Amino acid sequence: MRIHTVITTVALFFLFASNTKAGDVLKITPLQSELSFDGIPSEPAWLLSEKIPLKMHFPVYGNQPTEESDVRITYDKSYLWVSAKLYYKDISKLVSNSKKRDETSDNSDYFGIILDSYDDNENALAFFTMPSGLKIDYSVSNDAVGRGPDDGSTNYTWNSYWDVMTSKDDSAWYVEMRIPFSSLRFQTVDNISKMGLIVNRGISYCNEIDTYPAIDTKYGQNARMKPSQAETVAFENIASRNPVYVAPYLLTGFTRDWTLNENGTRYVKNDNPDLTGGLDVKYNINSNLTLDFTANTDFAQVEADDEMVNLTRYSLSFPEKRLFFQERSSVFNFELGGPQALFYSRNIGITNGEPVRILGGARMVGRIGKWDVGFLDMNTAEFNGNPAENFGVARLRKQVINENSYIGGMVTSRLGFDGKYNVAYGIDGIFRIFKDDYLDVKIAQTQDKNIKSNAASLDPTFFRLAWERRTEEGFGFEGCYAYWGKDFNPNSGFIFTNNVHEIRGSGRYGWFPGNDSKIFQFNAGVDFEMLSRIEDGNLENMEISPEFNISTKSGYSAFTAVAMRKEGLVRDFNLTEDVFVAAGDYTFYRFFGNISSPKTKKIAASLDYQAGEFYDGNLYSVALNPELSLSSSFQISGSYQMDKVSFSTRSQKFTNNIARLKLTYMLNTKVSLSSFVQYNEIDNIIITNFRLRYNPRDGNDFYLVFNDLRNADNSEFTMKQPSYNNRTIMLKYTHTFRL
Repeated sequence: MRIHTVITTVALFFLFASNTKAGDVLKITPLQSELSFDGIPSEPAWLLSEKIPLKMHFPVYGNQPTEESDVRITYDKSYLWVSAKLYYKDISKLVSNSKKRDETSDNSDYFGIILDSYDDNENALAFFTMPSGLKIDYSVSNDAVGRGPDDGSTNYTWNSYWDVMTSKDDSAWYVEMRIPFSSLRFQTVDNISKMGLIVNRGISYCNEIDTYPAIDTKYGQNARMKPSQAETVAFENIASRNPVYVAPYLLTGFTRDWTLNENGTRYVKNDNPDLTGGLDVKYNINSNLTLDFTANTDFAQVEADDEMVNLTRYSLSFPEKRLFFQERSSVFNFELGGPQALFYSRNIGITNGEPVRILGGARMVGRIGKWDVGFLDMNTAEFNGNPAENFGVARLRKQVINENSYIGGMVTSRLGFDGKYNVAYGIDGIFRIFKDDYLDVKIAQTQDKNIKSNAASLDPTFFRLAWERRTEEGFGFEGCYAYWGKDFNPNSGFIFTNNVHEIRGSGRYGWFPGNDSKIFQFNAGVDFEMLSRIEDGNLENMEISPEFNISTKSGYSAFTAVAMRKEGLVRDFNLTEDVFVAAGDYTFYRFFGNISSPKTKKIAASLDYQAGEFYDGNLYSVALNPELSLSSSFQISGSYQMDKVSFSTRSQKFTNNIARLKLTYMLNTKVSLSSFVQYNEIDNIIITNFRLRYNPRDGNDFYLVFNDLRNADNSEFTMKQPSYNNRTIMLKYTHTFRL
C-alpha cells in the first residue's frame, strides 16, 4: 500500500476521535491600573487580577501544597504580568543557590510559568526565576516527551527579552515578571488570543513541586512542563509590537598554534590575530512570524563540547548550543529515531569539530494561518579544501483531527559551490489515537549528485511507523518499524547508518505506592531493538534488556538493567589506534545502571555503571558526577569516567579516563565567571575553557574567553613538544538596538 494511502486512512479513522483538554477556557482579566515594577506585588491592581490556585504535583499528586502561594496573572497592551507571593512558615528554610542566567539548579527554590503561546499542545516557552532574581528561559518541544529534563525536549540555550524582579521579607519571597507580547509568538482570532498556561513552584527543603493546573505525575518526570497538560487561557485585544532588533558585534582576539613543519622535524609557531565584526537582525513581521538575518556570524563565546569516548562503530551526536538556531527550533524537528534527524543544524558552520566561517543567512519561523512554518538559508565559506556551501531548509506542519495530532513536510538542501548537491524531503504525521496513545508516521527520501538512485525505488527512502503509549502509570509501550534504504543519506541531517531494517519495542509497567509510602514510583519493563542489513539479510545488531526503576519522594533514584546483545560486523573497526574489533558475529552480556542522590541538597551526585562482556572481550565502565553548591555565588561540578576494555585472547586492552571540572562564580545576576577543564586520556589532551560574561540587559553581552589545548603527557614523544598546542584569547561585545 502506498504511504499516502496509509496516512489518509489513518487520518480518516481518527477524524472521529475527540481528545480535547477538559475544562473551560480561563479568561484573564486585563490590568485595571498601573503597576510599579519593583519585585514587590503590593499594588491594589494585583488583587483585581486573576488568582491562580496551585496543587501539589510532587511528591504526592493532588495534595494541598505544604506552603501557601498567591499567584496572579494579568496583562495590558504591551506586557503579560505575573506576580507571586511565595510564603514560608519558617523563612529560614528558603534556599537560593544560584545567580547565573539559565542556571537550572534543583538545589534552590524557584517559580515560573510555561506558555504554550500558540495553544498547540506541543511547544512552549518557559520563564523562571529564583530568589536571587536570575533569569531562566527555555523552549519546550515535542510535548516534553522523555524521561528527564535533559533529554532534548527542553532547550536552555534559547533566550528572549523579558524582565523579572524579586524581593524577600520575613514571611515570603516575591516575584514580578513582565513579559513583552513582542517576545511571544501567538495567534489572534476575533480579537481573542488563546495560550496554554502552566505555573510551577519548587520548594527545595521538602523536595516539592506545585503546579497549576493540577498535573498527574503519571506522565513522567517532564509532566510539569508538558504543553498538552496546560490550562487554556484567553486574552482580549492584545497585539504584538513589531520592533526590529539590530545586534552588531565586535570581536578581537589572538590565536597561537604549534604545528609540525613539512619535514616533520620541529614545531612551528603560527600566530593569528583577529579583528572582525558581524550583525544579527531580528524583525517581528507580526505576532506570528519572526525573521532573522545574520552576517559574518560568529559563535566564539559558546561553551566547549564535553569530551566523550566512543565505544561504538557509529558517530556521536552533540547538542546545538548556538543562539541563532534556537528560537522555535522545534519547528525544524524531523526526527528519524533517537538523535537521528533529517536536519541537524550543527552541520552548518562546524566540520570535524572545527568552526567554519558562516558568511550569512536568514531564518523565518512562526505560524501562517493553521500552519507552523520554518525557513532557513545560510552560506558557509570554503574550509580546508572543502568548497563553500549553501544550506537550505523549509518546514511546514499543521494541526489536524484533534489538538494533539499533526501532519507536516520538510525539504533540506546542501549545495556545494563546486556543483555537488544533496537534497532531502519527507512528510510526517503524529496522531493522538486515544488518551495516551500516539501513532507516528514518517517517510523521507534523498537525492545526491554522487549517488545514482531511482526515486521510485526504496533505495533512497526512509520509512518509520511507531505506536506509543505515553504514561508512567500502568502499562506503557512503544512499537516501531523503520526502513533505511541503501542510498538514504541526508547530508544536512544526522544518521547512524543506512541499508537496514529496524524493529524496536518496549513495554513497561509503573505504579505509585501512595501517600503513606516513602517510595514515589516503581517501574519495570523490557526494551528490544534489532537492526538487520537489507543487503544480505544478516543481523547488524540486536539487544534485549529487562530493566527496573525506583525513585523516592526524598529524591533518590536507581535504575538497573541486564542486556543481551548481538553484533554482526562486516568489517573491523578500531577503538583506538592499537585496539580493534575484528569482523564477525558476537553475542555478549552486560549489566548497567544509574544511582542518583537528591538534587535538592548542597551536595548531590549520580553514578553510572556498566560491566560485562564486550564483543570477544570485557568492558568495565563507571562515571561519577558530583555537584557542590557552596553558596548562591559559587558552585563546583565535575565528572569522572573510566572505561576499561580488554581482549585477553588477543592481548589487546586500553583504559580511558575522562575527567571534567567546572567552577562557576556569580558576582551577581549580571556578571559570572566559569572555568571548564577537561582531560581525555585516549587523545592525551587537556582542554581548558574560561569565560567571563557581563550581561547588563537582554541583548547586550560582553565576553572574555580563554581556550587552551595541550598534551597531557609529553613523555611518549621522541621530539620535544611545545608547552601547548593551541591557545586563544578573545573579547566579544554585542549590543542590541531596539528600533
